[in-house]
Amino acid sequence: MQNNRILVVDDEINILKTIELSLISQSYSPEVFSNPIDAVKRTKEVFFEVAFVDLKMQPLDGISTLVEIKKNSPETTIVLMTAHGSIESAVEAIKKGAYDYISKPFTHKEFLHIVEKAFEHHMLAKRARGLAEQLEHSFTDENFITVNPLTKQVLLTAKEVANSDIPVLIEGESGTGKELLAKFIHNNSNRSGNPFIAINCSAIPENLFESELFGHVKGAFTTAIKDRLGRLDLADGGTLFLDEVADIPKQMQVKLLRFLQNMEFERVGESITRKVDVRIISATNRKIESDLASGVLREDFYYRIVGVRLRVPPLRVRKDDIDALLQNFVSRYGSGRSITIAEDSKKLLLEYDWPGNVREFETTVKRMLVFAKNNVVFPEHLPQEINVFKPKAITQVVQKIDELERQHILDVLKMSPTTKEAAKILGISETTLWRKRKLYGL
Repeated sequence: MQNNRILVVDDEINILKTIELSLISQSYSPEVFSNPIDAVKRTKEVFFEVAFVDLKMQPLDGISTLVEIKKNSPETTIVLMTAHGSIESAVEAIKKGAYDYISKPFTHKEFLHIVEKAFEHHMLAKRARGLAEQLEHSFTDENFITVNPLTKQVLLTAKEVANSDIPVLIEGESGTGKELLAKFIHNNSNRSGNPFIAINCSAIPENLFESELFGHVKGAFTTAIKDRLGRLDLADGGTLFLDEVADIPKQMQVKLLRFLQNMEFERVGESITRKVDVRIISATNRKIESDLASGVLREDFYYRIVGVRLRVPPLRVRKDDIDALLQNFVSRYGSGRSITIAEDSKKLLLEYDWPGNVREFETTVKRMLVFAKNNVVFPEHLPQEINVFKPKAITQVVQKIDELERQHILDVLKMSPTTKEAAKILGISETTLWRKRKLYGL
């Protein structure tokens, strides 16, 4: 177990020692207290996933201790220990936030059973919070639609690394589907049943960044009117997607670097160290090498997030995807209508450069469906910039495809232990790989 800290509070020393030995025998990490005031103080210093609290104690009774622990650590799952004659008080405690109660005397087996149930409840509650956050920030489609060989190769590499915990850096222009690719990796990993939490690093004010990632406690700063879980807590067991990672302030890069070394952090305003299990996927639309050279991106932080680099090609170099994307978006937004795309309109869609990539294409399809009243899309139903667009010479496009292929081969070579493995990932023979390396000077 990674997080298995248990707090036990009981003023009967013999029971306390018996419970401690029982928990240690099962590889849990208990901390035991005979004084409930000392136990409450400890919850300000260390986060306990589960707590067992006796009902009849001095100088604080079990219900008062429960309330104080919940103030310091709302996410701790608390089980009350009570004698047969105080079941009514145990029910009252459940109303105040206890998960369950166990009646004294209990056997070793009965106790361990409720310990297991308490941890299961704790993890399910934590996962539910993360999934609720994921639902709130979810996007409409989880299918990465492509027939383009270069893009399919990117997906193949993504699938190869999905089940590892190696960090992934996704590069690509705005609107190419970087978050979609990150979600694709998450969905193909053994973390798929846990939350996928995305954070847009360019949209967060610098003074709120630490709170957004790590969370904060009430009173940590002026506007902190209540405790708040950070994205790391919400992503526990799953994936944290750092979109526009190069926009993270340098001071926060240092704090994140410290977190990435051991997956431990403190919320803003408290000194309790918390540990999570999170897979990091990052993305950027900027030139990483330029940001490293200028010092915008710290080298030590970069090397922590760049286990594998994937590059999503822009739509202008994968025009063979346009027909598949068009069918998908027409089906999704056409409300069951039978839509015909005039040949002149198709030609314009294929010739246009799509600087906003798939995101712009999706918006264009929505627009043309609104204006195509007779279910036929003519050129006048397309935005003006598409109608007046003049295609560039095809040699320029070919050159860009060559550049993308060179970069993709270079990325695969960097992540592969041998050229044989690289050729396998690329789906080509070792001889073909040798020729392409020679062609591109790799």
